Amino acid sequence: MNSLTLYEVRNDVAWIMLNQPDKRNALSEDLITELRRNLASAHADPQVRFVVLTGAGSAFCAGADLKSLGGAPTATGADPAADNPMVALMQALWNSPKPVIGRINGHAFGGGLGLVAACDLTVAAEPAMFSFSEVRVGVIPAMISVLCIPKLGAHNAMWLFLTGERFTATRAVQLGLIHRSVPAADLDAAVNDVVGMIRLGGPNAIREAKQLVRQIPRLSMEDGFRYTSRKIAELFASEEAVEGMSAFIEKRKPKWAQ
Repeated sequence: MNSLTLYEVRNDVAWIMLNQPDKRNALSEDLITELRRNLASAHADPQVRFVVLTGAGSAFCAGADLKSLGGAPTATGADPAADNPMVALMQALWNSPKPVIGRINGHAFGGGLGLVAACDLTVAAEPAMFSFSEVRVGVIPAMISVLCIPKLGAHNAMWLFLTGERFTATRAVQLGLIHRSVPAADLDAAVNDVVGMIRLGGPNAIREAKQLVRQIPRLSMEDGFRYTSRKIAELFASEEAVEGMSAFIEKRKPKWAQ
């Protein structure tokens, strides 16, 4: 039996691939479990600085594997989200201390868009199509809306969630759901370009920059200024900042970029 996912570390990048092309990489509980295990491996590996998430075959992820899930999820206990494997996966991607780059190789529908939205940076092949298709089978894009609505805005989300309309990668860029769309033949080069740009930044600075984007929208202006004042003082005093500024003055690459 083929593994549901493929995991490979290339230099300082962990590549995680959904590997059920015959099912268009639909999300079963077993597949979700393997993805979470892959992420944990990447987080624990000191060699890994970046994670690339992609799919095998013509689709990135077709959403929930309705056959394998065997019916509707049940909400039990005081906190039903705590026992939901899809929620746990999206949180693991969203909260990853290492940047997660979505290499969107093909179509992403339903729950697959939750994975897209959970990535920090996303590059999609232009033939890829997207859809919040849940209403067409009588449900809603429930948990994934927590990540998708902030990117789409309420105006666009209302249209897409109610119509289930399919839209192109170019349109997904315009909507703010993904960052770049490129011809399929250029997808790997575009992903490598993104990794190369991030690699120029200090590893700790990259982690803190990601947290900045996550934290600031949650804070009042006053709390935001307090948070950022503490952070910039911490970072200016760090060994990484000393090295980065010395490299700039000396017109050389910092150690992490060599």
